[in-house]
Amino acid sequence: MCGFISIFGPGESDAIHDVLSGLLAIQHRGQDAAGIVTFKDRFQAKKGLGLVREVFQDKHLQRLRGALAVGHVRYPTVGLGEDTDVQPFWLDYPVGTAMAHNGNVTNFHELKRDYFGQRNIHLGSNCDLEVVLYVFADALMRRGADPVTVDDVAAATKEVFTRVKGAYSVVGITSEGMYAFRDPFGIKPIVFGRKVTPEGTWYAVASESVVLDVSGYEKVRDLAAGEMLWIGKDRVPQFRQVGEKPHRPCIFEYIYFARPDTFLDDTSVYEARMELGRRLGKAFAETGHKADVVIPVPESAKTAGQTMAEVLGLPCREGFVKNRYVGRTFIMPNDKARRDSIRAKLNPIRAEFEGKDVIILDDSIVRGNTSRQIVKIARQMGARKVYLASYSPPLLFPCVYGIDMSTKREFVARDRTNQEIAKELGADYVVYQTIDEMVDAVRTAGNGKLEFCKACFEGVYPTGDITESMISDIEQDRMAAGKY
Repeated sequence: MCGFISIFGPGESDAIHDVLSGLLAIQHRGQDAAGIVTFKDRFQAKKGLGLVREVFQDKHLQRLRGALAVGHVRYPTVGLGEDTDVQPFWLDYPVGTAMAHNGNVTNFHELKRDYFGQRNIHLGSNCDLEVVLYVFADALMRRGADPVTVDDVAAATKEVFTRVKGAYSVVGITSEGMYAFRDPFGIKPIVFGRKVTPEGTWYAVASESVVLDVSGYEKVRDLAAGEMLWIGKDRVPQFRQVGEKPHRPCIFEYIYFARPDTFLDDTSVYEARMELGRRLGKAFAETGHKADVVIPVPESAKTAGQTMAEVLGLPCREGFVKNRYVGRTFIMPNDKARRDSIRAKLNPIRAEFEGKDVIILDDSIVRGNTSRQIVKIARQMGARKVYLASYSPPLLFPCVYGIDMSTKREFVARDRTNQEIAKELGADYVVYQTIDEMVDAVRTAGNGKLEFCKACFEGVYPTGDITESMISDIEQDRMAAGKY
């Protein structure tokens, strides 16, 4: 999970301010690093480790000029998280292009060993975007793409789809225009928008629709699975359908990753979470357990907490106060960082726990670090009983498409019953959403025909090419980087 935005402004405009606003709006998608590349006569870049506000200063805004720009916030799933891995990446030769992506290349290690090894190409980073960039640029070079046309971009995108496996949405710029494409199965989100000003029309492509909202862009539409976009010097958006695979967007976007005010694939994240809460409320009522209050874990569970409480006829209370200066624990770089940050991140309000039977609602239970700590906190605050509720099903399988749960040993629910999970986490009872209810709930929030990638819940990988060797490579990469 990462976040990106690419802008193509009119005339002699500067895109940097819209890019910065967009990156701040999707800081939740990556807190490890941030970067921006612009083009005006030549590529200019500023990248660094840290949050957007830590990486960029006023002096950088004076240098990063031009109507073409691409920005990125990074959440590392491949590589060591070093400064050489910070996106966007760019090439000045043989074809000038800058690129950023969200996702994960599942055959990254194979490409490094074989495709690039046989060509004696030595990658300059451990970031999987670099292989996408080289394959794309190589295809453009072989076509003699000068100037670049929509046919050239379509051919280069097709070459990427042929060589590069996994899930990835990509944005990029050349000296002549802006391009974007979504992987053949459309697993990772990508939206296209525009705004009209007295200076002319601005175009933007981003990871979430909220990125467009904050800078005044109108969302035009999501890119389809396997679709590409090119906007050249004529400033006319041109779309091409390059891949022909079934659309399988990641359902975890609606559970956790995306902001609630985002629309993805014509589906409201907010409405999806409200419906998920309603359905889990009904599931809890059927257990026969009684509670006094619903306490959502901030921030992602707040929406579902309200509707779960409504169904149960209970108050929904802010039992935990979140320190907004501590990042999202799910995307912390390793287990120790997650454990150390949980208590600093969430501070309890004793009055909401003391002498009560409480339902603590979270979006998911992955490793159990957060859940174990919040149950302990609830007990310390005097709760009589603590029920844990997850509005997603049990997470059981590694995600190889760009979510930080890449080793089988991580999952607290794996090979355990609900009773065993509750005991492991110190809770009196644990209740989960079912897969069918989860899928139906998200569909009711917009596009009722969507089929999703649910690999982390059921172990079925939609790309159909995931091998044990790939999973092992990803696990070894994560462990070598000190993630576990």
